[in-house]
Formats: sequence, C-alpha cells, structure tokens
Amino acid sequence: MVIMNVLGIESTAHTLGIGLFDGKNLFHSKDMYKPKNEGIIPRKAADHHLEVFNFLIENVLDESNLNLNKITGIAFSQGPGIGQTLQFGCSLARYLALKYKKPLIPVNHCQAHIEIGKWNCNLKDPLTIYVSGGNTQLIIERNSKYYVLGETLDIGMGNLFDTFGRIMGLEFAHGSVLSEMAEKGKYIDLPYSVKGMNIVFGGLLTASKKALKNHKKEDIVYSMMHNAFASLTEASERALCLTHKHEILLCGGVAQNVMFQNMLKKMAYLHEVKFAVPKNEYNADNGAMIALLGHKLLKNKKTIPVKNSVPRQRWRVDKE
Repeated sequence: MVIMNVLGIESTAHTLGIGLFDGKNLFHSKDMYKPKNEGIIPRKAADHHLEVFNFLIENVLDESNLNLNKITGIAFSQGPGIGQTLQFGCSLARYLALKYKKPLIPVNHCQAHIEIGKWNCNLKDPLTIYVSGGNTQLIIERNSKYYVLGETLDIGMGNLFDTFGRIMGLEFAHGSVLSEMAEKGKYIDLPYSVKGMNIVFGGLLTASKKALKNHKKEDIVYSMMHNAFASLTEASERALCLTHKHEILLCGGVAQNVMFQNMLKKMAYLHEVKFAVPKNEYNADNGAMIALLGHKLLKNKKTIPVKNSVPRQRWRVDKE
C-alpha cells in the first residue's frame, strides 16, 4: 500500500496551524494571534502567521520524523475566512507546491471541522452542529455532499461572544474568557429567538449591551450564553427529529464550551442518540483537520493547478 503524507495549512483567521496526516497518524502544531483591546486586524493577523510559519512547519516535521521531500501533497484552507490570512495560507501552499513539485489540495474549512470530528469520535453519519466565530450551522451529509438544514441569519455564535466581550472592554475578548465569567452569573431575562431551524443573535447582542446599565456583567454573560445555546439546542432537536439521525456531532471553536455540551448531551439522551465532541485541540482551528481532509481529497484526485490557489472567502460548506 502506498503511504501518502499530506501537509495541511490552516490560516482562515487568528490561528496558523500546520498539520500532517499519513493515513493513520496525525501531527500538528499551531500558534494564535491574540489581539488586545481590539478585534482581529486582518493585516496584523497575516503578519503574525508570517512570523511563526517556519517554526510550526519544523515542529510538525520533527514530530513526524519526515522532511518536505517526503510529503505527497500540500493541503490548504482555501475558505471561508478572512481575506488577508487566507491569502497568506494560499501563498505558502503555492510556494511549497512549486518548490517541492507537489500537488495542491484545496480544503473547505467547515468540512474539515466535520471530518476530523467524525474521525476523532468514530462517527459515521451524524447530525453536525458546527459553531465557530463566523459560522453557526446544522449540517448533514448525503451522497458525499453537505447540506445545511439551519443556520444563523445574522452573526455567528463566536462573533456574538467576541463582540460582547469588546463592548465590555475586555483586553482579550474571547469566548473562553466569557465562559469563566458566566460561571459566576445567574439568569436574567434576555431575548430568545428561533425561526424554524434558523436562529438570530443580533437582538440578543443589542439587549445584552443595554443590560449593562442595570445588571452585573457576569449575569448578562451567563444569560446571553444560556439563551444562545438553548436556541441552537432547540433548532438542533428539530433537525434531529426531521432527519432521524442516530448520532450528533458538536464541532468548531465554540464546541469547547461545557455549558453548551451539557445542554446537547441532555437533549441527545432524551432521544437515545449518541452525542460526541472532539478533543479541544481538534475543535479549535488546527492544521491537522486540513491535512486529514486533504488526504481524503488527494486519494480522490481532487487537486487544483497552482494558478487556482486563491482565497474563497465565502466558500459555504454546501458548495463545491
């Protein structure tokens, strides 16, 4: 059997991740750009990726005991994501492919989250709840194609949390910081909105901002997160009843939140279906997932010419 060693490059947002998959073993290394008192500045994030990429590649090659000449193909996250950071990843993938004469494999970032989740949790055909900074979607796969059953109609769940963190003046406005605050809060009344299997968060964000005048920050954060998670749990239950799936996969950066995991776990228990969450290292953006899906795509000969290795900022999970 021919061994294929696929290198993966993840650069859709604040994290640069390098991964390697040989068909059995995963290796990866990553570094995160952490802005203070501001959101992600695309140019600064791309500069960060430029500073750390060589170190990360060396880490992965050392761990796998390989060199770039032994790589079979170069996979890269072509989208969706931030233009400047995607452009860095595309440029790095192009350079490596040309220098070492390797095929280029474009990977959809959202699909990669799903595939590594299935691989890590040993799932076959789940209803996927994908939650990240810019994406909040309910997804199924049929005949090797992905279908979105429901999604946010305005902002992603991760962006909801990060934006509110900046409104509160947090130095590092990130969902993990808000999760710690929520542990000290109690529930107050905030908007809750579900539209079939779709959800909206804009009204919740506006109401949370107004509540800062009269309520403790910890109470607002707890209630905002509770309602965001509860609304998506309701939509997920509706999708589960529609599809009759026997597995639920929660993946993406926000999937690391324990409050959300517990809500979905209870819902899954009531319907007697398996509920699974990948390891946190695979939920956060990483190069391993790009290498894993890239390996699968390379086996199916889904490569592109170098000239086509350009960012696809709005590449949906349900589009080719």
